Amino acid sequence: MKRLAQLFIVLTLLSALVLAGCSASSTSGSSSSSSGGDKAAGSNGEKVLRFATWDSGESLKIQQNIAKRFEEKNPGVKVQVEAYGDGFDQKLAASFGAKNPPDVMYMWNFPAYYESLEPLDEYVKKDGDINMDDFYQGLFNYSNIEGKLYGMPAGFTTRVIYYNKKLFDEANIPYPEDGWTWNDFKQIAQKLTNPSKKQYGFGIRPEPDTYDLQGFVWSNGGSFISDDGTKIYGYMNSNETVQVIQHFRDMLDEKVAVLVGGKNQQSGDDIFKAGKIAMWESGIWPLEGFKEAKIDVGTVEIPSFSGKPVKGLVASSAISIAKDSKNKELAWEFVKYYSSPEAIKMRTSDLPVRISVVNEMKIVEDPLIKPFYTMLERSTNTPAFLLNSNWDEINRNLSSAINAIMLGEDAEELLNKVAKDSEKYVKER
Repeated sequence: MKRLAQLFIVLTLLSALVLAGCSASSTSGSSSSSSGGDKAAGSNGEKVLRFATWDSGESLKIQQNIAKRFEEKNPGVKVQVEAYGDGFDQKLAASFGAKNPPDVMYMWNFPAYYESLEPLDEYVKKDGDINMDDFYQGLFNYSNIEGKLYGMPAGFTTRVIYYNKKLFDEANIPYPEDGWTWNDFKQIAQKLTNPSKKQYGFGIRPEPDTYDLQGFVWSNGGSFISDDGTKIYGYMNSNETVQVIQHFRDMLDEKVAVLVGGKNQQSGDDIFKAGKIAMWESGIWPLEGFKEAKIDVGTVEIPSFSGKPVKGLVASSAISIAKDSKNKELAWEFVKYYSSPEAIKMRTSDLPVRISVVNEMKIVEDPLIKPFYTMLERSTNTPAFLLNSNWDEINRNLSSAINAIMLGEDAEELLNKVAKDSEKYVKER
């Protein structure tokens, strides 16, 4: 799900179409000894269903086990797992361009791909076996384009604040609790900052991802773009948006936070592990690493701007069907199985996306996991990249402006300029 930081990179890599002829046969990690290619059946007369994933390592083994379980339930079917790894976007774009895509694939960048995907609404409507109300509804905001559903939720993370309990204990500071504010946060960060020890209350990325910043902006009542995707000016440069970006810059100026993870620097995760920052904002990804490093870590929901409801942001993955698949009905059966409680329980590297599974497994009884679901319940906004097809161009300007602000430039001036410069892209929508 970090691939959200690579938003629309595929559009700049369409030259990879020349790889289409070899992409299927050269894919590593396949669960079949035969590439399958565009064949409808395997060497033993099996019906071959191709499934593309970006997973590797243990996560890939989980996908392969799910594929085997589906084969057991569907004799005569062979699921060919195609592990594209870091080349996922390039290989997927090449396969779509060559009209030879996998039948089923992981998906995240729906604006870039939805025209090559099969809408799932009719499959859902005629299939009484899948309970759509059992899924966390906010996840569907991320796989709906122009009123149509193009993917079933597979995995997600929201963002929380990690905190180092040892540093809190040493400073005799109570652990933060849900319902805290950014004023509370800054006071705590100040108490946990000791420049002589190179210890700071909070770490801030010098090039923060604009996608991730949206949750903070929404929580302050702002947005980068209007809900209908047609207006930038007055949103991206609104007082609410400027206040949020300036808020993070102020923490740096007040020396209660430090820039981490820049070029030739340690990552924020590693600096948190070293006990040099007391609080760190991120998704689910670093949690296991913190545990392995024996950090006594806690998690808590994102603070609020006083008097305003906290808004969550989701980094999500889904599973989709190719429009050019020759096995669409079988592909839907695989998608349905992949979305079943049985398969979800097998996917131990993902946070479960079904309410019944979360309740049955008592997931939210784990205090480290509960805040991720608290933030999911507050994730009702739609990200900017899903609202305007030209967001890639707009985002380049916005990213440059925010990076400059983190280095000391004036937030209001730069956001006014980027909002004005972005108007032309809205008109071209």
